[in-house]
Amino acid sequence: MMDHVNNHNSRDAAADYRAARARSELAAVGMQCRLGTIGGVDHGMAFIDGKDGYAHMVPLEGLQVWRGRDPSTFDFPPSPEYIIPPGNGRSPAPIIPAPARASRFYSAASLKAKAVPPREWLVLDLVPQKTVTLFSGDGGTGKSLLALQLAVATATGSAWVGRSVAKGGVIYISAEDDDDELHRRTDDILQAGGLGYDDLDGLTLRSLAGEDALLAVDTQMALIKSTLFEELDARAALENPALIVIDTLADVYPANENDRAKVRQFVGFLRGLAIKHRCAVMLLAHPSLSGLNSGTGTSGSTAWNNSVRSRLYLERVVQDGQEANPDARVLTTKKANYGPTGGEIAMTWRDGVFVADQAETGLDRMASGAKAERVFLKLLRIFNEQGQRVNAKNGPSSAPSTFARHPEAEGIRKTAFQTAMQVLLGKGVIKIAEEGPPSRRVSYLIEVE
Repeated sequence: MMDHVNNHNSRDAAADYRAARARSELAAVGMQCRLGTIGGVDHGMAFIDGKDGYAHMVPLEGLQVWRGRDPSTFDFPPSPEYIIPPGNGRSPAPIIPAPARASRFYSAASLKAKAVPPREWLVLDLVPQKTVTLFSGDGGTGKSLLALQLAVATATGSAWVGRSVAKGGVIYISAEDDDDELHRRTDDILQAGGLGYDDLDGLTLRSLAGEDALLAVDTQMALIKSTLFEELDARAALENPALIVIDTLADVYPANENDRAKVRQFVGFLRGLAIKHRCAVMLLAHPSLSGLNSGTGTSGSTAWNNSVRSRLYLERVVQDGQEANPDARVLTTKKANYGPTGGEIAMTWRDGVFVADQAETGLDRMASGAKAERVFLKLLRIFNEQGQRVNAKNGPSSAPSTFARHPEAEGIRKTAFQTAMQVLLGKGVIKIAEEGPPSRRVSYLIEVE
C-alpha cells in the first residue's frame, strides 16, 4: 500500500529536512516532489511528478543523480523504478527496465583467430588488473599505510615490499585519514624510497574523513551508484589509472555486510569500474571477530570472499599468544583466482614504512628447513598419539595450518611447515593414508614405520 504525504507536520525533523532538500534539488528543473511511505514505513523515497504525467519514486539520498534530467528519460538500472500512471490511485507496480549491456553472446569458435590475451597484473600473483582485490587487516595493523606504499610504488614504478609493480597512475581515496595524515605518511614513504614529491604527479589523493563517503545508496530494494561513485568514475576516465585504492569498506558500503545480494552488487559496481578503466581496484576492509580468531581475515557475508578475485590479509606475528616483535607483520594471499594461494611476505615497520624482511642465505635456509622438518615430525607424532588427524590439503585443518597454531610450533610458520611437509613426503618419511567407504574417503598424514 502506498500512502502519499502532503502534510509534514506529523513527521520528524529528519524527514522534514529530506523533504526540503528533495524540493530544492528539483526546483531548478521545474519538477514537484513529495515524500511517501510504503505500508506506512518511511524508506527515504521521494515522488517526482514528472513532465510525462507519471509520479516517479526515487531515493532521496540519490536525487543528485537525476538533477536536471527530464523524468521521461529516466533510466534506473539496475534498481527497480516504481511509477504511478496518471489518474491511477492504485499502488505502483515494480517495473525493472532492461539495463543497457555491452556484453553479447558469441561463439567460442570465433576465438580461434584471436591471440590469447596475457594475464595482466599490477603485482604478480597478488593484485590482478581489471578486477577487485579485497585487502583486509585488523585496525592498527597498518593496511592503510601498506596500501599507500603500493600507491606510491605504482605511481613511481618502484618496488613494493620487495615485489615489482607495474607503473601507472593511481587514485587513492581515504575515508579514514585526513589530509595532514596522508601528507605525513606520504612524506615517510618518499624519504624511505629516496623519492621526491615531483615523482608523484601520477598519484591523486582524496581524503573523505568526516564526509559522506558512500559509493552507493541503499533503496531497500537494491543499491544504486552514488554521486561520489559517478565522480570517481569520471575522474578515472580523465586520469586512466592503473590502480584505484578505496579505504575502507565500512565507510563506502551502505547496506548490511551480511546481505549477500547487495554485497555482490556492490562488488559488481567496483568490478565494472575496474573493467571499464582497465585498472586494479583495491578495497580495504576490517575482518570480523570470527575472521580474526580463525586467521582467515573474512568479514560479514561469505559473498565478500566469493565475489572478489583476490584477497590479501595483513596480520601481526603472534606465537603462543605472545607478540615478540610488535613491528613485525605478515601479508598472506588468502584467495587468488589467477595465482597461487598461501604465499606470505614477512615485513617489519621501520621509520614510518613497512620493509620486506631480508631473504635467508643458503646456509640459513638449510638450517631453518631442517628445524621445520624436525618440528613437523614432532607435532605429527603428538597428533597421531592423541587420535587427531591432519591432512595435506589446503585449508584451516591442514597439517601446516594446524601445526603453525600449536603451542609447540617453536616459532615455525605455516609456509615453513608447508615446505617441510613436501620435503618429508618426497623423502618417504611421511605419507598420505586413506580410509572410509568409496563415497566418503578421508585422507590423513602418518609417519612411515
